[in-house]
Amino acid sequence: MKSSSRRHFVQQVTAGIGLLSSPSLIKANTKVPSKSLRIVCVGGHPDDPESGCGGTLAKFSSMGHSVTIIYLTRGEAGIPGKTHEESAAIRSREAQQACAILKAKPVFAGQIDGDTVLNNEWVKKIQGLIEDEKADLVFTHWPIDSHKDHQVASLLTIQSWVRTKDKFDLYFFEVCAGEQTMTFRPTDYIDISAFQEQKKKAVFSHSSQDPPSIYACGHASMEDFRGREMGVRAAEAFVRMTGMNHFQNNLAV
Repeated sequence: MKSSSRRHFVQQVTAGIGLLSSPSLIKANTKVPSKSLRIVCVGGHPDDPESGCGGTLAKFSSMGHSVTIIYLTRGEAGIPGKTHEESAAIRSREAQQACAILKAKPVFAGQIDGDTVLNNEWVKKIQGLIEDEKADLVFTHWPIDSHKDHQVASLLTIQSWVRTKDKFDLYFFEVCAGEQTMTFRPTDYIDISAFQEQKKKAVFSHSSQDPPSIYACGHASMEDFRGREMGVRAAEAFVRMTGMNHFQNNLAV
């Protein structure tokens, strides 16, 4: 097999497993979209959006797009020895500091850490928060993460996507791969090589959560491995929600 033919064959095979896919998110790495986009990320707790896709959010804000992070909870159960009220106050401040670093707007939805619920009332509320931001593109947790709060955040977002008339593009991010995010097979990648330090500063804003342990939970190796898959120094990976023939392809430029 000639070298050029071999390369073509390898590209075909790897594209089939998502390694060389090039839908809208990847195209955003090489050209600024013609319009300013409104980006929303829905996370279960303070530090989830930052660790899962903080580099991507920083990259979009640097390109002049509007970025909002919706925290489903304030992390009320996340600090041993603290009451829910004390933990919420501490972790809300940390989230605000992280958002300042990422140049994002924080929004707190109002559910309780460890006691999140999925019902019609909350679907309408999350849908309303996303619609208030006029979102073009939304990121959220992978729906079969091991953490219940992650699952609830994801399913509320998915139901919002299903019920919203003017559909937004929906992508799932990964956290602590293999331990929290399971059976994740990326469809899209974002090069965050220039935004790794900004992401890390945002994660380290959550000092109550032992930030080194967050990176020790595989996030540094995830950035390296996803970068290797994409052919860059560091990347974040996503799964694109498909179906219902409604995608706007906001970033397909």
